[in-house]
Amino acid sequence: MTSFKNARLVLRDGIQEGGLRAESGVIAALEGDEGYDLEGDFLMPGMIDLHTDNLERQAKPRTNARWPSRSALLIHDSQCAAAGITTVFDALCIGDIGFEKERNQTFQDGYADLAMLHRAGALKVEHLLHLRCELPAAEMPGMLRAVIDDELVRLLSIMDHSPGIGGQYKDEARYRRMRAAEGFSGAEIDQVIAELKAAHHDNHLPNRALVVALARARGIPLASHDDHSEEDIARNEADGISIAEFPVSLAAAREAKARGMRVIAGAPNIVRGGSHSGNVSVLDLVRRDLLDALASDYVPASMLEAAFATAALGALSLPRALALVTAGPAQIAGLTDRGCLAPGLRADLLQVRLYDGMPVIRSVWREGRRVA
Repeated sequence: MTSFKNARLVLRDGIQEGGLRAESGVIAALEGDEGYDLEGDFLMPGMIDLHTDNLERQAKPRTNARWPSRSALLIHDSQCAAAGITTVFDALCIGDIGFEKERNQTFQDGYADLAMLHRAGALKVEHLLHLRCELPAAEMPGMLRAVIDDELVRLLSIMDHSPGIGGQYKDEARYRRMRAAEGFSGAEIDQVIAELKAAHHDNHLPNRALVVALARARGIPLASHDDHSEEDIARNEADGISIAEFPVSLAAAREAKARGMRVIAGAPNIVRGGSHSGNVSVLDLVRRDLLDALASDYVPASMLEAAFATAALGALSLPRALALVTAGPAQIAGLTDRGCLAPGLRADLLQVRLYDGMPVIRSVWREGRRVA
């Protein structure tokens, strides 16, 4: 049994002073006056991150430096625990395109390591898989079919990073400037863009149909990625896609919500005060009640800071802001056993204290066992 006292419990609809008791990894009661003295700190649910590229970043910390895969996964796991993420969806790309090579190796190595370390019980937090399917990639269908039946696969998303076509690189001129700044010549950029447009023409539609069919057959939630317009959203709804992930415009987010879709956005956008690539402000989505969940995207520590900042800026109450990183993601992913402080749910817990307005994690428990 694990007990807590002198806490400010962050519940669905308010803050309650008191204690909490956990038994056999689940919350037994929201009461108690013995056990860990939290000294008035917040006690909140562990966070659920539906999309993080952090494993890819640990596997490739520099452009020309690849880190040993198993070590990268363990580093990523420790960073998630320290950031208060007790359930993480490792967002791994399937499909190498353009200048972003070696992602397939990261996926294959990371998948094998995750399977082994998961079975061994060696990981601090629970890792599930979010497979990001690059539609222009010719090899994507075979790679997806090879893993689609694994129980760790809990979320799929479709994306197309073809320059000038859609997604993050819809603005081809911006894409050219970005690659030129990385040191590529004009001739190299021209060649890659031509190849990508040809791959898009050949593979986008059949690959999209395949991913939609496999998601439907397995009952896995399916997300779109970087939607620009109402037309994008309408097409997604027609295909049964229920999640709009990182919409780049207010119009796309508004249309997604109007059609009953769930909307996920990146927490770094709030922490930084806006998008690093000129997309819609996530805080604007929050203020318009267009957001269901925040994801870390590329900085695990951003989730807690973004949620507290949302409350500090008056966009939401603190319980509602923290729901964007707890209950909201749980509902999207169909994880009915976590995401709130309630009897019978998992004792995934965070002790948080504010220092000059900055939330600092003091302790983390996963299923009642301290992991950070």
